[in-house]
Amino acid sequence: MVTVGLAAALAGCAPTPAAPSAGAPATTTAAFEHIHGLGADLSTGATYAGTHQGVWQIPTGLLPDSYLAGAPDAGLTRPTLSDGPAFDAMGFTVAGPGLLLASGHPGSDQSTLTGPNVGLISSTDAAASWTNVSLAGETDFHDLDAVPLPQEALRVYGYDSAAGTVSISDDGGATWSAGASVALRDLAADPANPDRVFATTEDGLAVSDDAGRTFGPASGAPMLYLIDVQDAAAGGGVVGIDPDGVVWRQEAGTWSRGGQTEGTPEALAFVGGGTPWLLAADQRGVVASDDFGLTWTVLVADQA
Repeated sequence: MVTVGLAAALAGCAPTPAAPSAGAPATTTAAFEHIHGLGADLSTGATYAGTHQGVWQIPTGLLPDSYLAGAPDAGLTRPTLSDGPAFDAMGFTVAGPGLLLASGHPGSDQSTLTGPNVGLISSTDAAASWTNVSLAGETDFHDLDAVPLPQEALRVYGYDSAAGTVSISDDGGATWSAGASVALRDLAADPANPDRVFATTEDGLAVSDDAGRTFGPASGAPMLYLIDVQDAAAGGGVVGIDPDGVVWRQEAGTWSRGGQTEGTPEALAFVGGGTPWLLAADQRGVVASDDFGLTWTVLVADQA
């Protein structure tokens, strides 16, 4: 049986978060409304949030140097909207060093993005400008992930919410093939095995070992709402959050329970590097943890 939170999320956007808890830092914003994706660029130290109002860079100065080995942009003191168009970033991912991918709908300024759906767009200048890659005017990917292939190719997975299908590209998003039809909330590809991709569904965690063409149940997994896949340095395996906000980690095939977010979160990202970190967006705002949710640091407090 599906929890109410997961069923609602599969039907559309999660509810607008409540006000932050007491003691949140002074850095706040009411502009995010909904956060659809979080990610960090290990090559630059920049941390991003893809939102209804465009892509923002998130300040990380409250975190210790173990976060991305002292992120170069840790001096940023406020969430900063990129110089690019403030589009509705329904899908967003940091696809590789210096490469951002996104999808969604144009904002009020449609001079640089094609509507009603922007297709797949990319940025190599920290979201200051965006270039169409493919499917302009056609597709609205509600989720995106990317993993490297041999010979420096990039595989991109996208979830076409209108069609209810997973799409797969092996050339960085230039061309696409159709994958499985599945109602999912979140998908995450395994960087150690590009053919393996996970999805959260009403029936539980699902996994594909044929590059998203078919999915089957992930045996023994908890009911997860948001997921990511840890890098090899962290031991691999899925990390996720269930509809009650509990963090779960898979290690050597065994699931262990971690800490908890406040309320049902909107977004989750695993950040690799010397020390594994988690980024999440919950009712407090944008938060970070280096102990799988036992403790959290609020980076941007939500005043929505």
